[in-house]
Amino acid sequence: MNRIQELDTLVANQIAAGEVVERPASVVKELVENSIDAGATQIDIDIEQGGVRLIRVRDNGSGIHSEDLSLALRRHATSKIRSSQDLESTLTLGFRGEALASVSSVSRLSLCSAIKQTSGWQLTTEGDRVSALAPAAHPQGTTVEVRDLFFNTPARRKFLRTEKTEFDHIDELIKRMALAAFSVGFTLKHNQRMIRQYAPVKEIARATERLSALCGPAFVEQALYIESEAAGMQLFGWIASPNFSRGQADQQYFYVNGRIVRDKLLVHALKKAYHDVLYRDRYPAYVLFLDIPPMQIDVNVHPTKHEVRFRESRLVHDFIFNSVHDALASDHKEHAACVNEAAIAPLQAPIQEIMHGAACTIQHAERVLAAPKKQINFPEDRAAFKQALNAKIESYQRSVPRVQEQLAVYQNLHEPLPKTDVQPTVPPLGYALCQLKGIYILSEDKEGLVLVDMHAAHERVLYEKMKEALTQQKMPIQILLVPVTLQVSEREADLVEKESLFFKELGFCIERMSKEVLVIREVPQLLASGSIEQLIRDTLADLLTHGRSQRAEESINHLLSTLACRHAVHAKRQLTLPEMNALLREMEKTDHSGQCNHGRPTVMRLSLQELDKLFMRGR
Repeated sequence: MNRIQELDTLVANQIAAGEVVERPASVVKELVENSIDAGATQIDIDIEQGGVRLIRVRDNGSGIHSEDLSLALRRHATSKIRSSQDLESTLTLGFRGEALASVSSVSRLSLCSAIKQTSGWQLTTEGDRVSALAPAAHPQGTTVEVRDLFFNTPARRKFLRTEKTEFDHIDELIKRMALAAFSVGFTLKHNQRMIRQYAPVKEIARATERLSALCGPAFVEQALYIESEAAGMQLFGWIASPNFSRGQADQQYFYVNGRIVRDKLLVHALKKAYHDVLYRDRYPAYVLFLDIPPMQIDVNVHPTKHEVRFRESRLVHDFIFNSVHDALASDHKEHAACVNEAAIAPLQAPIQEIMHGAACTIQHAERVLAAPKKQINFPEDRAAFKQALNAKIESYQRSVPRVQEQLAVYQNLHEPLPKTDVQPTVPPLGYALCQLKGIYILSEDKEGLVLVDMHAAHERVLYEKMKEALTQQKMPIQILLVPVTLQVSEREADLVEKESLFFKELGFCIERMSKEVLVIREVPQLLASGSIEQLIRDTLADLLTHGRSQRAEESINHLLSTLACRHAVHAKRQLTLPEMNALLREMEKTDHSGQCNHGRPTVMRLSLQELDKLFMRGR
């Protein structure tokens, strides 16, 4: 075995470059972050051949002292921290002092800088050779040129993709950084051709202009600005309406203290916030910023600084989930606040009857299934059991009041209003005009035409009412005749004991019998017919990974969603105008009424201007 020896500087830097410099976009990221930390208000990026031949980043920041230029190229040399205490409170994007040293070890680098009211100075490097410091004409700020990337590490160069692919990574990176630094202007050139140009935004009210340029005008039209603050944290930014969902996660931008991050905890919280309103495998779009005390996060967990670690992960998760979930739920209520409540007849949905019927059906099935096996050993007995259970369910369905009994009747809604100088308030969803093919409600609001899918809308109304009814009463508990024994790891068993209150609130009674054995004695009644063992395993996996789990709530909500879909008014059902208007008024008071339980839209609008375009009026 070879003796232990210290690596020379060049090899050490090249090893570090393997962690920091993955591709040309990695170099651009490090250099632009340094420019932002230097207080630059304008950053110009020139790229040639996808960044392999040239990367030039020029800024008008504070600059570097001439005596510090050579020091800036050494490993772990930085102006941003002095001690471990500084590391715990840093708010700068860079702090490790590895970027320039790593980049210079795998390229031909030129560094030129000037501070205020002084002339510029320049030095160049090639591998481990550094030139002497020389004067250079340069305005205040810094210019870094990186040429022939990976010229001395050909093995790394072979892994680079095509010129277009590498530049696309740089283009997307600048887009993400421009979203985080609205006050900084950016230009991006490729092979001497201007590709992007973003002017600095001096007023936050004009931030949507850059947002539109970076994410598209369609995102801005469908975006909702949110701002929330709690426990020393602040979340603000834009979340897109569920109607603007994407087929892939290509418009998800999250920043922690201005830093671009890709964190599983944050993604999980946002995914759960959109859970009830997204259609199937669609992805939400958002641009969000989380400001959190620097002592509450660890930014030094990865060389590229793409990841952070939260000290209070569950608190952060719940804060983000609640902020986004509440914003999505209350969006329509801002428009409904002006409605005269005295003119609204509430829809009387038989929620308690539905919940009671579901519980009775489940209890009946459990009693039959709990019978001795010898009673249903023969095929004819199994068929009789199946027939009896189906008859019980059909009997329950017939007992549910008809739709016309669920809807309150509007009295004299369309009678002429008395003459007055005060203009009557038009509800957000307007007043119903007619029904189309027994499927859609056509309504007129102050802007134009409103189209409502009556089944999808009623489904959401029933679903939200059932969830509310369930939260207002204690969760029904089912005592298992035969307790379920569950084999788990010691770590998972410890977690069950630690989170005993959490499981108890959900309606579970779980006891630890040994180091790796759990016994489940009680479960929520609505989940008694499901796979309890798999549910507990999934819940424990979520708790270990995210510090939070909503598996039980999701399973219950899935059952309620199925019941709501079954009992909502179906197509071809003819409704009267008062019934249609009652449904519209209920939608205006219901959370997430813009989407059904499966994520499909319930409402579409056509303004008078859009209708005029269809008929070419005014041309």
